[in-house]
Amino acid sequence: MNSNDKTHVSIVIPVYNSETTIGPLVGKLVRELTPLFETEIILVNDNSKDQSDKVCRELYEQNRNIVKYYQLAQNVGEHNAVMAGLNQMTGDYAVIMDDDFQNPVSEVIKLITYAQDKEYDVVYTWYEKKQHSLFRNMGSSFNNRVANVMLKKPKDLYLSSFKLINRFLVNEIIKYDLPYPYIDGLILRTTSNIGKIQVAHDKRATGRSNYTLTKLFRLWMNMFTNFSILPLRIAIIIGFVFAVFGVALGVYTIIERINNPGIPVGYSALMVAISVFSGIQLMAIGMLGEYLGRMFLSQNKKPQYSIRKRFE
Repeated sequence: MNSNDKTHVSIVIPVYNSETTIGPLVGKLVRELTPLFETEIILVNDNSKDQSDKVCRELYEQNRNIVKYYQLAQNVGEHNAVMAGLNQMTGDYAVIMDDDFQNPVSEVIKLITYAQDKEYDVVYTWYEKKQHSLFRNMGSSFNNRVANVMLKKPKDLYLSSFKLINRFLVNEIIKYDLPYPYIDGLILRTTSNIGKIQVAHDKRATGRSNYTLTKLFRLWMNMFTNFSILPLRIAIIIGFVFAVFGVALGVYTIIERINNPGIPVGYSALMVAISVFSGIQLMAIGMLGEYLGRMFLSQNKKPQYSIRKRFE
């Protein structure tokens, strides 16, 4: 087969504190993908604290015709780093994968071949058994359940970080230039031509997951506030329910007072009522403030990412 006939594939890998895994991963990708596809590997270093920058520069020097490397000026999170990679890719397809070697390279080939045959805009992967920690699995499960409601995601679709998107969908996604991207939200609001395929999932070779409760919370907030106004509607409904409850409680208190003038005024009940209503109000105000804050930062053109150095 002539090299010009090969499918052009871009592998986008956000890199964070993976000095021990990114080298072997890229080496295996180069060996196994280049005979089959016209391949470019895009490494986006999300301001790692270890020697990932040095390793990525060496990988670029060793594979100048295949590897592109971008060093970000500050840590912006996985989805922003992926957006940086998508804006630099040139392939017909983009495969987004983690830097931890838990997705075998053989499954990358399987994913690309499946996408070519089925002509989906995006192909998500799913695992019979995920080799993540219990905390990470619980977070992913919660994220998927919330996405069912917030994003109207098909219930049988797992939003894996290991996925393939075609050139059409990449072009649509990178039109989004606001500071809080959520890749899966952008995908689901753009297309319904979605495929899924089962793949293997290996245990993490070294180190531990970089996902923390704080990062998962930020991810959920991006989903809540950037792609749905459902939280505001829920706040309205809760406020209405408690307002009706308050009116009913007031009427009940008046009736009790009329029927039994000697009944003592309930200090505890009063404090509970104040606490409940105040809490509901503060939650609603906080949610509204989150929306307004994000609008403010968007209007001030806070960047998704800043590339300090390019190696391409």
